Amino acid sequence: MSVDFQEQRKMSLTGIIRNAFTPRQKELERYQNDGAELQREVLQFLLEHARDTEFGRHHLFSTINDYERFAEHVPVGDYETMKADIDRMRHGERDVLWPGQVRWYAKSSGTTNDKSKFIPVSGAGLKHIHYAGGTDVVAIYLRNNPKSRIFDGRALILGGSHAPNYTLPNSLVGDLSAILIENINPLANLVRVPKKQTALLSDFEVKRERIAQETLHKNVTNLSGVPSWMLSVLTKVMELSGKKYLNEVWPNLEVFFHGGVAFTPYRKQYEELIPTTQMHYMETYNASEGFFGIQDDPADKSMLLMLDYGVFYEFMEMSPSATDDESDKGGAKGKIVPLWDVEEGKNYAMIISTSCGLWRYLIGDTVRFTSVNPYKFVISGRTKHYINAFGEELIVDNAEEGLAEACSKTGAEVLEYTAAPVFMDGKAKCRHQWLIEFARKPDDMALFASLLDKKLQEVNSDYEAKRYKDITLQPLEIVVARQGLFNDWLKSKGKLGGQHKVPRLSNERTHIEELLKMNS
Repeated sequence: MSVDFQEQRKMSLTGIIRNAFTPRQKELERYQNDGAELQREVLQFLLEHARDTEFGRHHLFSTINDYERFAEHVPVGDYETMKADIDRMRHGERDVLWPGQVRWYAKSSGTTNDKSKFIPVSGAGLKHIHYAGGTDVVAIYLRNNPKSRIFDGRALILGGSHAPNYTLPNSLVGDLSAILIENINPLANLVRVPKKQTALLSDFEVKRERIAQETLHKNVTNLSGVPSWMLSVLTKVMELSGKKYLNEVWPNLEVFFHGGVAFTPYRKQYEELIPTTQMHYMETYNASEGFFGIQDDPADKSMLLMLDYGVFYEFMEMSPSATDDESDKGGAKGKIVPLWDVEEGKNYAMIISTSCGLWRYLIGDTVRFTSVNPYKFVISGRTKHYINAFGEELIVDNAEEGLAEACSKTGAEVLEYTAAPVFMDGKAKCRHQWLIEFARKPDDMALFASLLDKKLQEVNSDYEAKRYKDITLQPLEIVVARQGLFNDWLKSKGKLGGQHKVPRLSNERTHIEELLKMNS
């Protein structure tokens, strides 16, 4: 009888907790019609709180009362323009870009001049951006899935690691995920796995083994993490369990909250690993710089732009003639507009101002709006991660569509990939070279390459024009990567695990040449 009673209590837990999310679900209804007002409120919040910082005084925040004056007084920048101020903050200086002393710094992918960027994460940013995003993901999921029992079990959350920040007491740098785990409400540790010490291990291979061991016999109902690294962990779980499918290990598993990289190359592998109709997939757009988007409709790949956090958005129209350097530094000569002036279908570079002290900061991602009522978007690529060696303007969005088409028609499964231009070979021919690690190779590689090439021409008129009669660009080339190549490359860079990602497209050959040397 006691077992039945405990099980009954356990089954009711999600129903009890669900009620706590109802007020927020009501608030999110404002996104439908009040997007501009919400964003103006955010801008005023940021200006008022930062007016007495060094940055705020220098840019006359106390005199700014609308967006136009804000854009006039504050220049668009990037990490290089803010690096000196951020380094001062890391050494303990107060009231530089945001009030008080910022003790946490999210370590992100590097710039041209540095191996890593260190993005400040203030207390306000933790609460009003990152944790607010995590709360809304659950609120929206529960709204869409009234029969969910997500809180009746454990959440498997993958995290990175952190390390001391210089010699400043109680100050750390590391993966954003590690910062979130370190500061999470202790009550949350009752419903998450693995234990904190395991989650923050720096050696991913050791961490993966321990996570698998610690979670194997738990009642895991939901997963959160980057698709590539989560798949690696789940593969280890399957090895230890001896089962064929993951839902045999965790029969109550119902959702994977994923972000960091596009899910398209991994979807089929997850669906084969978890062949059950009760499994859901929900994309999020959370980065070191902030939490920006949530997939609010399972039938729509677009994400809802989160408007009432500590993030004010602007968008720069991407000029077809912009160079890498221009795009990074705001010199693409594209028009910059606030959210209320964006148009559907255009490709924009995203500019953010946040309660972590980033001001008119070019984050490096490009987005395309699919709706403006409410504001919904897809990530279309990176300002640097594209190929425009011959005027073809190939972006990550195009690449994902092309690979999805080729995989669908050949039964192939792509695990990792990168692509770069071959400017001129021994026969004076130019082409794109794709290095692809397959989870399942196509039977006919030539057909796969042809399908990919045709789809790229279909979705990108510039690429199609350059491929016309093979005059400018020859047919693309596919090099098959050995198993584990990309992981080995990331490991050699000290970037295995955490939030680290493989550059998908590059306008130069540095990454692909390093990978090709290791491909044996």
